[in-house]
Amino acid sequence: MRFSVGSTDRGLALGAAAALAGAATTGQAFAAGAGHSTPGQMGMQDAVTPIADYIHWFHNGLLLPMCIVISVFVLGLLVYVMMRFNEKANPTPSKLTHHTGLEVAWTVIPIVILVVLAIPSFDLLNKQLRIPAADVTVKVTGKQWYWSYEYPKDQGGGFGFDSLMKPEKDIDLAKGDLRLLSVDNEVVVPVGKVVRMQVTAADVIHSFVVPSFGIKIDAMPGRLNETWFKAEREGMYYGQCSKICGKDHAYMPIAVRVVSEQAYTAWLGEAKKKFAAMPASVADAALSLRQ
Repeated sequence: MRFSVGSTDRGLALGAAAALAGAATTGQAFAAGAGHSTPGQMGMQDAVTPIADYIHWFHNGLLLPMCIVISVFVLGLLVYVMMRFNEKANPTPSKLTHHTGLEVAWTVIPIVILVVLAIPSFDLLNKQLRIPAADVTVKVTGKQWYWSYEYPKDQGGGFGFDSLMKPEKDIDLAKGDLRLLSVDNEVVVPVGKVVRMQVTAADVIHSFVVPSFGIKIDAMPGRLNETWFKAEREGMYYGQCSKICGKDHAYMPIAVRVVSEQAYTAWLGEAKKKFAAMPASVADAALSLRQ
């Protein structure tokens, strides 16, 4: 199912005005860098899911400090060796060839380090791959070069649409649009609910990535991969295809709006009317105009 519309219908796609009254506060979140990177930013994007929190802890709380300690130790060891065992300070070199304690240490210590890293690493991987009972399911199809989304009928959906990057002429920075990230049709999901993403591709391999959610999964032709997230904060969150999938690889952003459950229900009702009336040729026309 392939539908797309211009930016003039964007408000309708997001639901009734009352249901989306929180959009103004979402615009304020842009200044804080929520959901996307900002100029001069250091570190990762804000985490808004349990998995993303776990990833940040694993990187910032364990992996990075361990790397710093090892790097400082190796640097200190190199400086010590250069100062202690250079020709001037040590004109008569030692003929020692083996040291059992040293060989045991440089074998055991790396093993211990790897085990310490492996335990939370495998735990994180297990949490990412074990998908809990889903409240919402969205099927994602990567195409050259845009994304298509489908909401199942048994969950109040029964419609699908295409999501294309907004052209420069339609970008309104005053309303919070972002160049190369804002799209004509955003994915909308409820806050605090488990969302299962079924990801595939129609042509070449793409990669579905939303950093704030801590999700990254390949979209492969002929294969249906799955991932999940549970957003704990309302707002707009962006991602991009991270596979080099062709000439417009850099122009197929992902935009996910997380709203309240009431706003999501209202959006479903509006979206069913909107996308059911859109002809399948609109997406092709919009894509050809952008190219």
